[in-house]
Amino acid sequence: MNSKTESKVNITIDSMQLNVDSKMTIIQAARANGISVPHFCWHPELSVAGNCRICLVEVEKLPKLVIACATQVSEGMVVHTRSPKVINGREAVMEFLLINHPLDCPICDEAGECKLQDYAYKHSVGFSRFDEDKVHKPKRHALGPNVMLDMERCIMCSRCVRFCEEIAGEPQLTFANRGDHVILTTAPGEELDNPYAMNTIDICPVGALTSRDFRFKARVWEMSATETICPGCSRGCNMHSWARNNEILRNTPRQNPEVNSYWMCDHGRLSTFGEVNSPERIVTPLIRKGEDLVEVGWDEAIAAAASGLKSFRRSEIAALGSPFATNEENYLFRKFVQEVLGAKSMDYISRVREGDEDDILVRADKTPNSRGADELGIRAEENERRLQGIMEGIRQGTIKVLYSLDGDLGSVFETELLDKLELLVIHSPVRNGTTAAADIVFPLATYAEKNGTFTTFDGRVQRIRPSVAVLEADRALDGFSMSRLDKFGTQFDRWAKGQRRDARPAWKVITALANLMGKKYRYPTVEDVFNQMVQSTPSFKGMTYAKIGSKGLRLEGSVVPATVEAR
Repeated sequence: MNSKTESKVNITIDSMQLNVDSKMTIIQAARANGISVPHFCWHPELSVAGNCRICLVEVEKLPKLVIACATQVSEGMVVHTRSPKVINGREAVMEFLLINHPLDCPICDEAGECKLQDYAYKHSVGFSRFDEDKVHKPKRHALGPNVMLDMERCIMCSRCVRFCEEIAGEPQLTFANRGDHVILTTAPGEELDNPYAMNTIDICPVGALTSRDFRFKARVWEMSATETICPGCSRGCNMHSWARNNEILRNTPRQNPEVNSYWMCDHGRLSTFGEVNSPERIVTPLIRKGEDLVEVGWDEAIAAAASGLKSFRRSEIAALGSPFATNEENYLFRKFVQEVLGAKSMDYISRVREGDEDDILVRADKTPNSRGADELGIRAEENERRLQGIMEGIRQGTIKVLYSLDGDLGSVFETELLDKLELLVIHSPVRNGTTAAADIVFPLATYAEKNGTFTTFDGRVQRIRPSVAVLEADRALDGFSMSRLDKFGTQFDRWAKGQRRDARPAWKVITALANLMGKKYRYPTVEDVFNQMVQSTPSFKGMTYAKIGSKGLRLEGSVVPATVEAR
């Protein structure tokens, strides 16, 4: 018998005969084969604690029920997950867990996505025999800058404690006291402030840990959740963007074992949608008239940009793509710069913060798509001038025009340098020092308002989808269908009239510019841009939006790294 055969065992779960890895526990074997076993303390990425007891199952020839999370499978094992004995055991465990639990469901942020609430319906008798006073514990206790604790709701599953120690590498949480007076607290001299602290909120199976930022803003059933990508760094963590009334209220991680497992950093949760909801959003195109930037319509702004760009020689024009722009936007931008403007001075501004990186998820590159910009030739060797050359050309007066997809050049270009330009055309979602120096400003749709793709540092192409709408929404494409817009109803109409956030993705503006300048670009949707990009860029060969799906697709020839779990 070879070692491959020895690593497998034959077991039976609920009359289903299975051949599984001998190293698996019962709950892992069941989960791998679509059999649901209730659990609180068990998590696939954490060590086994075995303290909630709700995963009790019956194994034939054993005298009593066993916990599925800590019982390893063995040859010939016969398991029952729904026998009368198991059902009675689960009901007893649920009754015990609910003895001191407060009836907070109507005001609890976890309501609608709470395991305790779900299991109370599925695995409880529906009433309690406990007539004594409940034990009272601290409520509304801030464990750190981002996490609030309600100790009365805690069921002592220890998921948060194990996460901090095993995943975040910061043992900041612990239990104190004994018996029914045990409490969750921070370790002496500590607070829950590690960069991944808010993951404890996600893995808390009850409403004990809640977000101080999101607390009491909305109920889960009032929001829509969109599958998208965090733009906070080049890791490209998969996430859900949650919105109500066309406003993003929170971001939460979405599982992808090859990118971010079940986790994301607190910065990605809290900071990446600030620009979307910013009071500094540019709501309509701007043109400089005299000393002032004046609001104008899209047709006037595009016509002014086309006229201005036509009036300069190709050698006088430089272009900056953006590592914050999608692959589709950077591709069409490069195509426009080369085919229509004829310019050969092109680059983008990196945002690498040396030392601001860890071994979990956070990358020093604070942009979502620098790898994509590289693949698409924004920083190509054949470019006549790169960033330093462009800056020198502006100083010497040989470069008179700068057209930029990057809305904030302040990290590299001083205002005095931008003032030397005769024409500065820029795409930006918000007002800043760069837009103040610009001659034409196109309001740019953010990552949360458009369709497209980003490429991670290790070459995985992933979809972004709009979680909120702008007035010029691409309504027919996947991610924001007409039926989705109808869900907003009068609320969306009221928002649209009040906010007038008339931003557009860069690819639409570039298409209009090219057509006005005599080059016929026909791209009804962003997917049409993507399909052409795939045909002309070897590393994207064979990709489609359907193939990319919700987990992403790796570039042709890129090295497959270790999975997040292995790290």
